[in-house]
Amino acid sequence: MASVWGELKRRNVVRVAVAYVIIAWLILQVGDTLASALRLTDWVNTVLAFFLILGFPLAMFFAWAFEITPEGLKKEKDIDRSESITHIARRKLDFMIIGMLVVALGYFAFDKFVLDPSRDAELVKATTKAVTEQAAETADKSIAVLAFVNMSEDPDNEYFSDGISEEILNLLAKIPELRVTSRTSAFSFKGQNLDVPTMAARLNVAYVLEGSVRKSGNQFRITAQLIEAVTDSHLWSETYNFELEDIFAIQDEIAESVVGALKIQLLGEAPRTDTTSPEAYALYLQSIALEDQWTGASLLQAESVVLRVLEIDSTYVPAWMLLALIYQGGSGNGAWQPHEAFSKSRAAAMEALRLDPGNAKAHVTLSAIAATYDYDLETARKEQELASTLAPRAGFVLRNAAMLARIDGDFSESNRLLKEVEIIDPVSLLPKMLLGNNYFRMGRLAEAKSAYAEALELRPTGNTFNFSLGSIMLISGNLDDALSQMNKATRDGYRLAGRAMVLYAMGDTSSAATELESLIAIGDTWTYEIAQVHAYFGNLDESFRWLHRAIDRRDQSLTLMTGDPFLDNLRDDPRLDDVLERLGRKVH
Repeated sequence: MASVWGELKRRNVVRVAVAYVIIAWLILQVGDTLASALRLTDWVNTVLAFFLILGFPLAMFFAWAFEITPEGLKKEKDIDRSESITHIARRKLDFMIIGMLVVALGYFAFDKFVLDPSRDAELVKATTKAVTEQAAETADKSIAVLAFVNMSEDPDNEYFSDGISEEILNLLAKIPELRVTSRTSAFSFKGQNLDVPTMAARLNVAYVLEGSVRKSGNQFRITAQLIEAVTDSHLWSETYNFELEDIFAIQDEIAESVVGALKIQLLGEAPRTDTTSPEAYALYLQSIALEDQWTGASLLQAESVVLRVLEIDSTYVPAWMLLALIYQGGSGNGAWQPHEAFSKSRAAAMEALRLDPGNAKAHVTLSAIAATYDYDLETARKEQELASTLAPRAGFVLRNAAMLARIDGDFSESNRLLKEVEIIDPVSLLPKMLLGNNYFRMGRLAEAKSAYAEALELRPTGNTFNFSLGSIMLISGNLDDALSQMNKATRDGYRLAGRAMVLYAMGDTSSAATELESLIAIGDTWTYEIAQVHAYFGNLDESFRWLHRAIDRRDQSLTLMTGDPFLDNLRDDPRLDDVLERLGRKVH
């Protein structure tokens, strides 16, 4: 081995290799600079690097097999060792290597201190321009459809004006070239005396569609107007007088007028409203208003009304989807037991898909059922992929994707998706609440507190944020403040669970046990929270027993299990694998 290395050095192969590498590096650097200056395509440097790499073994071969002599290039084996002048070539190579190193260092300094700043400035300028153009393009194609004002004499007709507004919003949301703020955010300004520029700024949109609806018997008048937010000027307005059977054509016409006024070039056909009979449509709008109240009683009423719609028209897809959402929502507030609710929701979504295979909402519903009820994450992901293909920018699609990422423990991806939802839903409660939950489980308590505080501003009462804020304070060790927040929790289960854990941390184990007993007495609605408290107390056997009861009950709070700090005492227990397997998740 030593003799081979010595022969490589004697024949100057090593020096040639070093020189070749330095020269190749210089060529690549100069080539990169020239390619940029001459605006050549990226593959030019790739081809240059390819040939330089191919040339290296050839250079090594010639350095080994040949020697430069006063008579020219000769094969090394034909030269008498006593007449060899490799020592002279060696010195020349040394000088050349030193010279190339000096040139390389000089180029490096020139590139670093002269070219780099100008390149960075150009890059910043180009990036800023691109981002500005993209932001302008997005803003120019963004719109909020505000709740149309009910101008009828009967205030109970408000469900008509709200429903028609939402149908126009849904129609515009089907246009991929247009970013449409969700109903939750757009309708949040109902009853507030705010000017259009202020509302548009809060919703981060360039245009606002507002209007009014007047109903008198079967006669309707809709006035709609499109406003540019920056100038607060009308781009388009129209008044329509019609009977109810013409409502679908009117909604299509309004959507087409908005597209025309915004000069949007549609890549495909303009979306059309799903049609049904006037009687069925009136009942459908009524059921939307009932579902939006989201109480156990209102959901039962909504079910009754939408079933009447389907008796009139069993092929009306929006009614099937609304029924699926009614059952899905009713599983969490006592309207139906989870087993019944999810079974009915799945059946309604499947019927909607049978009638309309391209219905993204149906795929999202089936994905959510698979993840939270069946614990079949593979199916949940497949349905989510289908929904993402059909409506990649829809808020409900992004929100479901964020939920699946959270279940998988990929909180960064979940947060990224929720940030996208916030663009569509800037003043909506749900994305802020879910972001807070993620940050809490990531241990980023300051960000969690900020997200919960924003959500609390949107809904000061009737929420879970006091428990959430109290949990942050408990983990942080601020026990007095934690107890104060837990006492403010409006739902008994959260208040009792929170108080139990804070009192335990304070050392008052007797009072903590009393709170836990009161929590258990409420019933199976709080199975997951009971498991949390037992785990926090160190009662691992009881915690696992209640976790399995939560799984049997299909408690949707189990979607928040990943990273839950209140379950930290269970992390190293092999029994946790049984729980994770039942949930269809990765074991330790």
